Amino acid sequence: MESAKGRAFSTLTPAELLGPLNEVERRYAPRRLYVAGNYSLPLPAPRVAIVGTRNPSTDGVEVATRVAKALVRKGVTIVSGLALGIDTVAHTTAINEGGRTIAVLGTPLDRFYPAQNARLQEAIMQQHCAVSEFPVGFPIMKKNFVIRNRTMALMSNISIIIEGGEQSGTRHQGWEALRLGRPLFLWHKLLENPTLRWPRKMLDYGALVLENEGELFGELPPPREPVLVA
Repeated sequence: MESAKGRAFSTLTPAELLGPLNEVERRYAPRRLYVAGNYSLPLPAPRVAIVGTRNPSTDGVEVATRVAKALVRKGVTIVSGLALGIDTVAHTTAINEGGRTIAVLGTPLDRFYPAQNARLQEAIMQQHCAVSEFPVGFPIMKKNFVIRNRTMALMSNISIIIEGGEQSGTRHQGWEALRLGRPLFLWHKLLENPTLRWPRKMLDYGALVLENEGELFGELPPPREPVLVA
């Protein structure tokens, strides 16, 4: 047990955190993860990632809120990347609705990025679960957030992209989910935007169009209860 910002954290393998991994999952999983919070091992399922742009539209915020609320009511843990915008909406909605949330960080646990979410990160590190594959003291670099998306896809049974531009980092989450063979849902308005090419490419590789939150329920894996309290 180590500490970051005065808070204890554990070093775990992905299999310890998530349960047994298949061959493809093991191939793309990090060697170790640093985990802080109030969580159980393995993490209970189902877990659904809600991700999107840092600059969402009013409609995007409304959709992310509605989807997160519906999933929390089904006992789903909401996963996101603690970025501004859609990620923040996903985390805060889960907390406000009395659900569980997991933040997958692009920084070590002892750093806050963005600074505006420092209080949210502290709350998640205390009451929920924060995960990073970067050790304390590791420098913050742009590529870390792309790597973070790979781990976030691994940790999520389903990924949902709400909004994102042509160069959005959320694209990486989508491609990683598809590579792992996990369901990937794209909010239907992404396909209605003629300036975006990547949503149509993802459909060719198996992504699904999400018209309403109810369509997610049939894709959720059965609940899995934890066997060890950390």
